[in-house]
Amino acid sequence: MGVTAGAVWGRAEQQDFRSRVRGTLLGAAVGDALGAPVDGLSLEEIQEAYGAEGIVDLVPGYGRRGAVSHLTQLTLFSVDGLIRAQVRRDTGAWHPPTDLHRAYLRWAATQRDWGPDERRKEDGWLAREEWLYARRDPARSLLIGFGDDTMGTLDAPKSPGEAGPEAAARSAPFGLLVGWEPQLVVQLAVECAAQTHGHPVAYLAAGAYAAIVHGLARGESLDAAVQQTLALVAARPGHQPVSDALQHALGAVRQGMPTPARVAELVGAGTAEGLLAAAVYCALVSEDVRHGLCLAVSHDGPSAAAGALTGGLLGALHGETALPPAWLAELEGRPTLLELADDFAMEMTQGPALHGPAGSSPGWLARYPRG
Repeated sequence: MGVTAGAVWGRAEQQDFRSRVRGTLLGAAVGDALGAPVDGLSLEEIQEAYGAEGIVDLVPGYGRRGAVSHLTQLTLFSVDGLIRAQVRRDTGAWHPPTDLHRAYLRWAATQRDWGPDERRKEDGWLAREEWLYARRDPARSLLIGFGDDTMGTLDAPKSPGEAGPEAAARSAPFGLLVGWEPQLVVQLAVECAAQTHGHPVAYLAAGAYAAIVHGLARGESLDAAVQQTLALVAARPGHQPVSDALQHALGAVRQGMPTPARVAELVGAGTAEGLLAAAVYCALVSEDVRHGLCLAVSHDGPSAAAGALTGGLLGALHGETALPPAWLAELEGRPTLLELADDFAMEMTQGPALHGPAGSSPGWLARYPRG
């Protein structure tokens, strides 16, 4: 589906795109919810608690089944920031990393405040969702990165030694910018990742992940999307660990039946490139979404990030209808996720009608203020 920025969307194209947007966001959230309760446990501990096969269904975390971690919270604010960037473009102010940074600062406020401040109309609707004010073990790098108003950049990144997977795990929405050229998608994801994760492995893994989602959202196969991504990141300084990890994932597919040991080997030390490799591997070898996600979370590493990254790929690849309905029924925040997904799809396909030169919808600008 090679869609360009000014393209006229047919009805079938719009429906396919909306299904992939929903699939990506719901898939990432379901994977997060599946992995979060066992995040940081060893495989032995997981098997002891849940049986020899490890995780095969949602289990309680944060007091309920289907609860999501900070990774899903941040992914939602990534979407919010991207919509706001498009809306602000009409004003002539066009710098998406700044709009994303403002969105992430709104997330940071949810981690400090007791609940929404109704007086702050410029926050838009997402920041008024009370369930997002739950603190779900946010990584220290995130609290530092968004702890003040200074925005990390590639020239001066926040936490230059931070190589964890959290920035990649909030980057699926960048891949849904199907009207953008792939290299611009990579650049935006990389710049936004550097706001909290300054190690090249972390921000290039975020760029690579966004590029793979971008290929899938445009209707490519996963293998083709990975190959294109390898070509895209090859020109960037410091890419080798990320490129090697992706090649390792492709090679592992040919090594027989998928096992937790193979996933653990790909995850390695739990840094961003290992989690990206594990997610690509699990998505490539999965019989279906359920199988791929269970495989992704039963290991010694960061299970929530592995589940979120894998779920985003499978959702972008197969669309919303491939996700397990029973898991979606229990997913925390599902109405918010769907509302935001549909708003994103509408903005990307019909933005000019909502806030263009020909007129604007006051309701839309109340949801996504230009300020």
